[in-house]
Amino acid sequence: MGTPVNIIVGSNVWVEDPELAWIDGQVSKINGQEAEIENTNGKKIVAKLSKIYPKDMEAPAGGVDDMTKLSYLHEPGVLQNLKIRYELNEIYTYTGNILIAINPFQRLPHLYDGHMMQQYKGAPFGELSPHVFAVADVAYRAMINEGKSNSILVSGESGAGKTETTKMLMRYLAFLGGRAATEGRTVEQQVLESNPVLEAFGNAKTVRNNNSSRFGKFVEIQFDKQGRISGAAIRTYLLERSRVCQISDPERNYHCFYLLCAAPQEEIEKFKLANPKSFHYLNQSRCYELVGVSDAHDYLATRRAMDVVGISAKEQEAIFRVVAAILHLGNIEFTKGTEVDSSVPKDDPAKFHLKMTAELLMCDVDALEDALCKRVMITPEEVIKRSLDPQSAAISRDGLAKTIYSRLFDWLVDKINVSIGQDATSKSLIGVLDIYGFESFKTNSFEQFCINFTNEKLQQHFNQHVFKMEQEEYTKEQIDWSYIEFVDNQDVLDLIEKKPGGIVALLDEACMFPKSTHETFANKLYQTFKTHKRFIKPKLSRTDFAIGHYAGEVLYQSDQFLDKNKDYVVPEHQDLLGASKCSFVAGLFPPLPEETAKSSKFSSIGSRFKLQLQSLMETLNSTEPHYIRCVKPNNLLKPAVFENVNIMQQLRCGGVLEAIRISCAGYPTRKPFFEFINRFGLLAPEVLEGNYDEKVACTKILEKKGLKGFQIGKTKVFLRAGQMAELDARRAEVLSIAAKTIQRRVRTHYARKRFIALRRATIVMQSICRGSLACKVFHCMKRESAAVKIQKNMRKYQARSTYNKLHISVLVLQTGLRAMAARKEFRFKRQTKAATIIQAVWRCHKAVKYFKKLKKGSIVAQCRMRGKIARKELRKLKMAARETGALKEAKDKLEKRVEELTWRLQLEKRLRTDLEEAKAQEITKLQNSLQEMQHKVDETNALVVKERESTKKAIQDAPPVVKETQVVVEDTQKVDSLTAEVDSLKASLEAEKQRADDNERKYNEAQTSGEERRKKLEETEKKVSQLQENLTRLEEKLTNLESENQVLRQQAVSMAPNKFLSGRSRSIIQRAAESGHIGGDAKTTMDLHSPSINHRESELEDKPQKSLNEKQQENQELLIRCIAQHLGFAANRPIAACIIYKCLLQWRSFEVERTSIFDRIIQTIGNAIETQDNNDILAYWLSNASTLLLLLQRTLKASGAAGMAPQRRRSSSATLFGRMTQSFRGTPQGVNLSLINGGMSGGVDSLRQVEAKYPALLFKQQLTAYVEKIYGMIRDNLKKEISPLLGLCIQAPRTSRASLVKGSSRSVANTEAQRALIAHWQGIVKSLGNFLNTLKANHVPPFLVRKVFTQIFSFINVQLFNSLLLRRECCSFSNGEYVKAGLAELEHWCYKATDEYAGSAWDELKHIRQAIGFLVIHQKPKKTLDEISHDLCPVLSIQQLYRISTMYWDDKYGTHSVSSDVISNMRVLMTEDSNNAVSNSFLLDDDSSIPFSVDDISKSMEQIDISDIEPPPLIRENSGFSFLLPRTD
Repeated sequence: MGTPVNIIVGSNVWVEDPELAWIDGQVSKINGQEAEIENTNGKKIVAKLSKIYPKDMEAPAGGVDDMTKLSYLHEPGVLQNLKIRYELNEIYTYTGNILIAINPFQRLPHLYDGHMMQQYKGAPFGELSPHVFAVADVAYRAMINEGKSNSILVSGESGAGKTETTKMLMRYLAFLGGRAATEGRTVEQQVLESNPVLEAFGNAKTVRNNNSSRFGKFVEIQFDKQGRISGAAIRTYLLERSRVCQISDPERNYHCFYLLCAAPQEEIEKFKLANPKSFHYLNQSRCYELVGVSDAHDYLATRRAMDVVGISAKEQEAIFRVVAAILHLGNIEFTKGTEVDSSVPKDDPAKFHLKMTAELLMCDVDALEDALCKRVMITPEEVIKRSLDPQSAAISRDGLAKTIYSRLFDWLVDKINVSIGQDATSKSLIGVLDIYGFESFKTNSFEQFCINFTNEKLQQHFNQHVFKMEQEEYTKEQIDWSYIEFVDNQDVLDLIEKKPGGIVALLDEACMFPKSTHETFANKLYQTFKTHKRFIKPKLSRTDFAIGHYAGEVLYQSDQFLDKNKDYVVPEHQDLLGASKCSFVAGLFPPLPEETAKSSKFSSIGSRFKLQLQSLMETLNSTEPHYIRCVKPNNLLKPAVFENVNIMQQLRCGGVLEAIRISCAGYPTRKPFFEFINRFGLLAPEVLEGNYDEKVACTKILEKKGLKGFQIGKTKVFLRAGQMAELDARRAEVLSIAAKTIQRRVRTHYARKRFIALRRATIVMQSICRGSLACKVFHCMKRESAAVKIQKNMRKYQARSTYNKLHISVLVLQTGLRAMAARKEFRFKRQTKAATIIQAVWRCHKAVKYFKKLKKGSIVAQCRMRGKIARKELRKLKMAARETGALKEAKDKLEKRVEELTWRLQLEKRLRTDLEEAKAQEITKLQNSLQEMQHKVDETNALVVKERESTKKAIQDAPPVVKETQVVVEDTQKVDSLTAEVDSLKASLEAEKQRADDNERKYNEAQTSGEERRKKLEETEKKVSQLQENLTRLEEKLTNLESENQVLRQQAVSMAPNKFLSGRSRSIIQRAAESGHIGGDAKTTMDLHSPSINHRESELEDKPQKSLNEKQQENQELLIRCIAQHLGFAANRPIAACIIYKCLLQWRSFEVERTSIFDRIIQTIGNAIETQDNNDILAYWLSNASTLLLLLQRTLKASGAAGMAPQRRRSSSATLFGRMTQSFRGTPQGVNLSLINGGMSGGVDSLRQVEAKYPALLFKQQLTAYVEKIYGMIRDNLKKEISPLLGLCIQAPRTSRASLVKGSSRSVANTEAQRALIAHWQGIVKSLGNFLNTLKANHVPPFLVRKVFTQIFSFINVQLFNSLLLRRECCSFSNGEYVKAGLAELEHWCYKATDEYAGSAWDELKHIRQAIGFLVIHQKPKKTLDEISHDLCPVLSIQQLYRISTMYWDDKYGTHSVSSDVISNMRVLMTEDSNNAVSNSFLLDDDSSIPFSVDDISKSMEQIDISDIEPPPLIRENSGFSFLLPRTD
C-alpha cells in the first residue's frame, strides 16, 4: 500500500475525507511523515504519508471489469472503479470470482433478455462483460462437468437487490436446465411464483427498504443426470417474530396485515376489519401505505399466487382468518380485576375484539380469556390456577400472536415445498442463498445479533474461499506463496457460539432461571468476557455490550434478549388452539409428545438457529461456492446517485474489502507480461531491442530498478504492495526527462522556423524591386514593337483587297458555264427513267396473271389428295372399333367370373366360421367329460385306499384264537370282493382314457382340416385380388383404347378441312407413316405419350399394342435413373433440369389430374441432398432446381379447377392418356407437329403457356420449398465453416498488440508478423473463395449467389459486432486496427468477386465497419454527439454508441474516449427511449430467413434456350425419348 518511498512531490494520490470517503489530489509538499495535498477544488489538506494512497492516472476511462486488474488494489481505487462503471450503467464488476452488483434502481431490460442469455451460455468465465448470468453459467457447467453440487451466495443489505438477483439467477438456470411443463408450470416457475406469497408474509417496510425480507432463504434447485431441473426446495431462516407485536416509526408490520385491510369489502365485513390505524399492531407507526404500491392490487395478486402454488380456496380463507384474528388479538387490552394481581378485558371494544378473535380461531371465548389472563400451575399436591396482572396478560397476548404467526409462516413454506416437489434421486443441486446482510442500527437487539452471527459464519466461509482462490492463482502461476497469512474470524465465532462459555450458551442458561433478568445476563457477560479482545463493555450503560465484528463494532441492547430467545408455547395456548373447531388452526398446533411436554416448556431460539446455521454451513461446505455481493448505491432509492461513504460501509460489511486485504497480504498487483512491458518497457528500452522473451524482459526491468520480493509467474508479474507505485514514480521521472527533451527540441524547431521565414521575406522584397526595374525597360521595348507591327498590317490589307476583287470575277464566270452543262444532262436522265417504269409495269401484269392460274390448280389437287387419305384412315378406324367391341365382351365375362368367385369366397368364409364354432363346442364337451371321468377315478382311488385301511384295522383288531378258520375265510372273501371291484374300476378307467385319446385325436384331425381350409381360403382370396387387379387393368386399357379411337376420329375429321397445314408438315407426316422402326422391336421402350398418329398406326398394324401403364412406368423409371446421375452442364445450363422439363412438357404431365412422376422427381432430389456437408452436390441441385422452377414459372398458368384436389372419374378424359389427348385436341396442329420432331427452337420466347392442374401446381410448390431448403443448407454450411474463425478474428492476438506497442520496425520479419496477424481473416477469405468457386462451377444463378453472400456478410457483421459489445478487451485502439485490416481483406475479396456475385454484401458490414471506424479515429474527446451519430456512425443506435464509448480504451496511445458531456447526452437520450423495448437491446439478431421469392428468381434470371440440349447417353438411343434429340434442318 502507500509508503513514504512511493509518494513524491507531484504524485497524484487519494486522501480520506469524512463526507466523500476518499478524494483525489496532488502532493504539493512533503514534511517528514506528513504531506500537503491540493485537491481538485483547490483546497489544501495535510495528511500522514501512511494514510494516503497512490492514484493510477492511466486507469481506463471506463474502469476495469475485474478489480484484480487494477494497478493499485486499495479502498479508494475499488470505490472509484465502481463509481465510474456505475455512471456508465455497468452495474456488475468482478473481484476475482466474486461478482459485485450495484442496484441501478431502474429497469435495464437489455441486460436480461433471451439474446443475452444465449450469449453467456457456455462462455468462459471472464471472457464477456461481468454479469449475474456468468456466475450462474459457471456454477451450472461445474455441476455438469464435475458432478459436484454448487451454491451461489447472494448477500447485501436491505434494498441492495438480493431478491431480484436471485430471480435472475433462477431464470438463467431455468434457461439452461429447463424441462417440459408439468401441469402447465415448471419447477422454476413454481419457485418464482412462490415469491409473492413469501413476500406477503415475510417482508415488511424498514427504514432502508420498502420491501425488506425479514427472513433468510436458501433455494435448492435439483437437477437430474441430464442436467434438467427435476425439483426444488425452499429453506427459511430466522423469521423476525417480534415485528408482529412491535414496530417503530416509520417502519411497517408484515405486508399481509395491510393487504387484508385493503381486501374487497365483503372480506372486510366477514372478518370485521377496519382501517389499519384502528389496530394496535399496526398503529405503532404512522406509516400505513407505500408510495406507488396498491395494497388492494397486491392482495389480489397474492391470492392468485396462492392458487398457483397449490393452496386451496378453503385454506386461503383459513389463512386470512388467522391473520385477521392476530389483528383483533392485538386490540385486546387488559385492566386490573377484582382480585389481587388479576386482569380482565378493559372495556367493551376489548371484549368485542376478544369475541372476534375466538370466532375467527373457532374456539371458546371464556377459554381464550382464561388462557390470556390465567396460568395453571401443577404441583404434586394440587392444580393451582394463578391470575396474571395486566402487564403479564399483555405479554401473554403478544406471545400468542407471535407463536400463531410463526406457525402460519412455517406452514406456508412447507405447503410451497410440497407443491413444488423434490427429486429424491437427484445427486446434483445448485443452491441460491438469499440472506440478510450485516446490520448495525441505532438500536440493535436479538435479531441483529443472530443476523450478524450468520454473517460472521458466512464471512469465515468467504475468507476461506478467497484464500483458496488466491492459493489456486499462485499455484497456477507456479510462484511461492507459503509465507502469506490467512485472515480468520474464529475468535468472534467462539465468543458467540462456543460451549459452554459462549454468549448463546449463557443466554440459554439465563432463560432457564425464572428470576434472571437482562441485568443479570449482562453482568454475566461482563464477568465472563472482560479480557476478550472482541468483547467491549460500554462506559455509559450497564446492560449494553459491543462485539467487534469483521465489518466493525456493533453495540447491542440486551433489554429483550431473554424474551426473544424464549420459544415455548404456553400449555393453555397449546390446549386452546389444539382443540379449535377449525382444522387449519388445530393443524398449526399439533399435540406435543408427552415426553416433550413433561421435560421442559423452554426452547431456545438462539440454539435452534445455531443448529440451522450449522446445517446450512455443512450444505455450503459440501458445495462449490460462488459469491454475489449486492450493493445499494444510495438510501434515496433513486438511480444515478452514488453515495461513497454508504457504499464503502457496504463493501466492508459484505467482506469485499476483507477479500482485498487477503489479496494485499500476498501480491495485490498482477500484470500480464504484455501489459507490464507496454507500461514499463521505457524503463529499460535496451531489453526490448530485437526479438525478446516477455518473461525475461519483465525480470530484467524489475532487477534493473532494484525491486525485491516480486514474483514472475507463467503469464503474469506479481508485485508486492507499494512496488507498483515505485515503478510508476520511476516511470514518471523517465517521462519527465523525455518531456523536457521534447520541449527543447520543439523550441529549437520554432526558432529555426522563424529565421527561415525572415530570410524568405527578405528575398521576396529584393525580387520585387528587381522586377519593377525590369518592367520599365520592357514597356519601352513593347511600344517600339507595336509601331512596326501596325505598319506591316496596313501594307498587308491593301494587297489582299486587290486580290479578292480579281478572285470574285473569275468565280462568277465559271458558275454560269457549269449551270448550262448540268441542265442539259438532267433532261436526258428524266426521259430514260420514264421508259424504264413503263416496261416494269407490263412485265408485273404478265407474272401475276400466270401465278393466279397456277395457285388455283394446286389447291384443287391438294383437296382431292386429302380426301383420299381421310377415307383410308376412316376404314382403319372402323376396324379398330370392331376390336374394341370384342374387348368389351371379354370384360363382361371377367366381371361375371369375379362375381361368382366373390360369392364362393363368402360361402367359404361362412362354412369355415360354422366349422370352427362346432369344433369349439365339441372340444368343450370332451374336456368336460374328461374332467368328470378324472373326478370318478379320484373318488374310486380314495375309496380303495379307505377300504384297505379299514381291512388292515379289522385284521389288527381280530382275536388271534377264536374261530380262526372262519375269520380267515370271511376276510378272504371280503378282500376278493374288493379286489374285483378295484379291477372293474381299473377297466372303466382304461375305457375312459381310451375315449379321451379318441377325442384328442379327433380334435387334432379337426384342427388340421381347419388349417387346410384356412390355407385354401387365403389362396382363394389371393386369386380374387389378382382377378380384381386384372379387371382394373383391362378397364384402364379399354378406356384408353376408347379415348385413342376418339382422338383418331377427331384427327381424321380435322385433317381434311385444314387448309393451313404447310407443305413441310405434310412431308413430315408422310415420312413418319412410311417408317415402321418404332413398332419393329418389342423390347424397345415405347413413348407412351407421343402424339404421333402414324406411330400408333404402325403399332396396330405390325404388333399388338403394349399396355400404356407399362410404357408409362418404363419411361418414368428411365428418366429417374437418368437424373439421379450427375449429368453436368451444357453451355452453363443444367442438363438434368432441361431434360425433366422437356419430358414433362412432351408427356403433358402438367395437364393431368393424377400422376406419380412429380413425386418421384421430388423424392430423387430429396435423396440426393441427404448429405448436408457436400456443398458440391447441394450447389448442383440448387442450380437444377432453380432452373426447373424458372421454366415452370414461365410456362404454367393455373386453370379454373387447379385449386381443387383431383377426383377419379369413369369418363375417358379422367385417365392420364385421356387428359393428354384432350389437351392435344385443344392445341393447334402446328405446335404439336413441331414438338413431335423435338423442336423447341424458339427458346424461351416460344415457350407456350400451359393450363396447369393440381399435381403440377403442387409440384411447383414442392420445388420452391426444395430451392429454399437447399439454399438454407448451403448458407448454414458456410456459417458453420467460418464461425470458429470469427471468434478469433474479433480480438487481436497478444503478439500483435505487443508489436503494435513496440512501434515502427519496418524489417522483413515484422512484415511477416503482420501477415501472420491476419491469418484468421485470410482463412475466412479462403473459405469464401472456395465456396464461390463451387457455386460458379455448378452454374448457380448469380442472383442466388448474391443472396447467399449478402446473408453470410450479415452473419459476420452480427457476430463481430455482438462480440465487440460484450467483450471490453475487444474495444481497444489496437484491436480496432487489427479488425480494420481484416475488413480490408473482405473488401478486397468483394472487389475480386465483382458485383455480379458479391452484390451488396460489403454494405452488410456497416455496423462493424462504423464501430471499428469509431475505435480507430483520433481526437475522440473533440467529437460532438451530432458528429458521432450522424457523420461517423449513422447506423448505430444510441445504446450501441453508448456501449462502445464507455467500453473503449486506448492501449496504444493512451488517449481517452468521448467527452463526459457526450456521455451525459447519450444517457439522456437513452432514458427518453427507455419505453421502447426494441431500442433497449444493443445486440444485433442474425436473420436466417429466405430472402427471395419465386418471382424474384424469375425476374433476375436470363432467358434459357433449351432446344439444343443433347440428351444423356442413357436415354439418347431410346426411341421413346426421340423428341429430346435436337432438330437438324
